[in-house]
Amino acid sequence: MTRFAFIIHPLSARDVARKYPVARFFPDAVVESFLRIKKPMVLSEITGIRSITGATTTGMFVGCPMTPKQMTETMPLEAVYAKIVACAELAAQNGAQIIGLGAFTSVVGDGGVTIAKNAPIAVTTGNSYTVATAIEGTLEACCRIGIEPASATLAVVGATGSIGKTCATMLGRQFSRTVLVGRDLGRTSELAKSLPGSKASTDVNDVREADAIVTVTSSDSAVIEPEHLKPGSVVCDVARPRDVSVRVAKTRPDVLVIEGGVVRVPGDVNFHFDFGFPPKMAYACMSETMMLALEDRADSYTVGKDVEVRQVEEMLRLAAKHGFTLAGFRSFEKAVSEEAIELVRSCRKGGSR
Repeated sequence: MTRFAFIIHPLSARDVARKYPVARFFPDAVVESFLRIKKPMVLSEITGIRSITGATTTGMFVGCPMTPKQMTETMPLEAVYAKIVACAELAAQNGAQIIGLGAFTSVVGDGGVTIAKNAPIAVTTGNSYTVATAIEGTLEACCRIGIEPASATLAVVGATGSIGKTCATMLGRQFSRTVLVGRDLGRTSELAKSLPGSKASTDVNDVREADAIVTVTSSDSAVIEPEHLKPGSVVCDVARPRDVSVRVAKTRPDVLVIEGGVVRVPGDVNFHFDFGFPPKMAYACMSETMMLALEDRADSYTVGKDVEVRQVEEMLRLAAKHGFTLAGFRSFEKAVSEEAIELVRSCRKGGSR
């Protein structure tokens, strides 16, 4: 049996208070100074994963004491790499043969390449299955509220990133038109040239043209606000921290926002850690790590800034093989109700008259 580990980290200095309540009484700078000197730790054991094939695996959550701001702004990249590699070393000491990079540890620097070269065990970002579930979830949501992709417009925000590019390539085939939003117009334009029916933009306001939006930036703050969204549209937010502002949930009931990559894990899984999901559910990136462990594949899989279509297709096959399935829709840490879906569907019908 191949054992796995998965890295999680605080999404902000305030998030540290979930583990250390006293942190709420200190300024962010003080909390981040504490994190800088703190070593990685095993947060919990993960038990009960059983594939429908009968295969089993166990794992652990490893806490990486860094915030997104530290990883991308305030700490030298070499120091960030060193702390993530230390997480892999700790996982290896506790019997893991493969480790998944969660949240910002999967996108910082070269997207896991340097980590994989220096870690004592195999590494994956989980981005292949994240893409797969984003595509599945977006299409299912479109179906539920009455969007016909063949006559609709798709927008991909963060289109030149590793997940965004592949989402645009695979999902864009099914839509009439695609708006690609990226930070660099040159790179975004190059991508648009390779995708028929696409236009490149650096202005997030252009997503208002879209019926369906997949957003997957590496921003540490919200990039999509209520004014950016068309009534009756679907937004699949794959990013962590979220790209969609909480203001959207409060002021735009006419828009369906779903979290990308929410997966039901087969067996009687117990994470022994509360990361905001109902029991037996996990992020897609976590699930990719589990599936590779169930396959006894202790080899680095999705690393680097590109996710290949063949990798996404393979993860879809492995998910079907082992019994990993989409777990319905969630939005801002809550299950999406049928009433909320029907409201968006009604708004869309009203807007199409």
